[in-house]
Amino acid sequence: TPRPVRYQTAPRPDTLQGAARRPPSRDYQAENRPACAQCSTLAQSRCYAGGMTTLEILAFGLGLANVTLVVLRSIWNYVFGLAMVALYAVIFVHTKLYSDALLQVFFFVVQIYGWWNWSRVKAETGEIAVGTLPDRERLLWLAAAAVGSAGWGYAMFRFTDASFPWLDATLAIVSVVAQILQSRRKLESWWLWIAVDIGSVALYAAKGLKLTMLLYTIFLALAVWGLIDWRRVARRTAVVA
Repeated sequence: TPRPVRYQTAPRPDTLQGAARRPPSRDYQAENRPACAQCSTLAQSRCYAGGMTTLEILAFGLGLANVTLVVLRSIWNYVFGLAMVALYAVIFVHTKLYSDALLQVFFFVVQIYGWWNWSRVKAETGEIAVGTLPDRERLLWLAAAAVGSAGWGYAMFRFTDASFPWLDATLAIVSVVAQILQSRRKLESWWLWIAVDIGSVALYAAKGLKLTMLLYTIFLALAVWGLIDWRRVARRTAVVA
């Protein structure tokens, strides 16, 4: 009866008996080095808490402070907002969410504009007044968002290796519209942020950004709060512009 063949793996170069010791090959080192050492510079901090990065944790805190202060109509929200978008630009490039990464550049510019606009209004009226859009302008903004989402989604799908290009692009363009309207102190911005937050929770869950997913879940609750509070202020001030 044939004896079963006993298969053995090749011995490691540094453990050969009677042979000259040689350092392990580069391939062997790459396959067996600790997981953290195989990460990129950004990803080296992803070795705890389910893959969350240090940058993500910091951006989480800044984002939470930013949106809370927006709801409260505090100008200081822009200090936290500018720092948050800078960090998220790095995070989204690393996870190949290119629409979101480019969006952070836009947000940085618009937040500077919003800071100026809110400061001007507060200096003139003593508070951050809230307004609403006429029906015609609402339709125009929605149409612009739809066209922009389709165009940007196609570009991301056709010319990049972006993850979820259509959803990512739609969330990016709607966020652009929401940020502009928020900088102009328009109540409708909160309806758009609610839609963006719902879509973002699903997107970041699929990408494994657990802390960012949690952040956008909190953003969703804050957006509902912001809608209720800003509606109350809009009715009180009766500003329509």
